[in-house]
Amino acid sequence: MADQHFQPPLHFQASYGQQQPRSYQVAKAATAVTAGGSLLVLSGLVLAGTVIALTIATPLLVIFSPVLVPALITVALITMGFLTSGGFGVAAVTVLSWIYKYVTGKQPPGADQLDQARHKLAGKARDIKDRAEQFGQQHVPSGQQQSS
Repeated sequence: MADQHFQPPLHFQASYGQQQPRSYQVAKAATAVTAGGSLLVLSGLVLAGTVIALTIATPLLVIFSPVLVPALITVALITMGFLTSGGFGVAAVTVLSWIYKYVTGKQPPGADQLDQARHKLAGKARDIKDRAEQFGQQHVPSGQQQSS
């Protein structure tokens, strides 16, 4: 164990311990600076545009807020209602499809677990029934037993 050393993956072994050419390093750095710098400039432009748009839109939002806020709430409630309805519809179709497959004997996922649980429940129900009958026979006086 002590004599085993770190073995880099095969795709790193060619350059492991070797220096890359200087021109390759410069090209990588130039590419990184160009990409990073352009993204930084783009980020600044988007920030400036957002501030300008917010400065222009704020008075309009204040003027129209008595109409926009209730409209936004209504649109949000309608959207949530449709999404919820669609989700319940998809869930219902999925459940009905699963039940159809189960009833027709196609063994959908989880059917074996359902059968196992059903057998366990039936076994427990039989045990409880037997215990109740034993309890009833022990605690009912012999002259008052009811016929079933």
